[in-house]
Amino acid sequence: MRITRIYTPSPLHSGATIELDDNGFSHAVRVLRLGDGAPLILFNGEGGEFEATLCDVQKKRASAVVGAYSTRECESPLPIVFGQCISRGEKMDYTIQKAVELGVTEIVPLFSERCGVRLDQERSDKRMQHWQSTIISACEQSGRNRLPLLHAPLALEQWLNNIEASCKLVLDPCASHSLPQLPKPEKNIALLIGPEGGLSDAEIERSLKSGFTAIRLGPRILRTETAGLVVLSSVQQLWGDLA
Repeated sequence: MRITRIYTPSPLHSGATIELDDNGFSHAVRVLRLGDGAPLILFNGEGGEFEATLCDVQKKRASAVVGAYSTRECESPLPIVFGQCISRGEKMDYTIQKAVELGVTEIVPLFSERCGVRLDQERSDKRMQHWQSTIISACEQSGRNRLPLLHAPLALEQWLNNIEASCKLVLDPCASHSLPQLPKPEKNIALLIGPEGGLSDAEIERSLKSGFTAIRLGPRILRTETAGLVVLSSVQQLWGDLA
């Protein structure tokens, strides 16, 4: 039987009793309808995980007794910084969710020339909270015990000026290179994925001047939410931990 995994921001140590936060309570009690005595796995993003038992389940709160610690990890050996130009609504949620499942280390939402999303500070803060919840849920589901770092949205130009990686890749359907033609990265990878309208020629040229290599994925034009997941799957299969 699969045991429910719950993220908690609380410090964890064996023998402690902690109260679940709103997200953990909602997932365990309201959605899954677990009761006193139900087994859980708890993690707080610092690595490893703890066995736990749900207790003191009430109408609006519940706690868990923390049990034995396990050093289990399933992080990819290939650190990936995922620069994704922001897409609308559920498309961005889907992309972030699947990127977490595919093992990215950092996620950077980007504003580009053809990006159809504009966020003021208030909306940006709300989207960040929503995306962080998406990351947590994806870690709970996929078995990850470390949360990918979510950066605040940046202008593409600003990101290009500051990103450091041993291998930088940008998707371009007109590129002459494909992934299997490239050498294995020495350390980490930075991936740049365009928005729904694609990157402009000027943006691709700017990325090349910043040390990116343009790659193509095949003869067909992929949607932004498809392209990122295809390239993530490919690099993990070539150089990471996908069999």
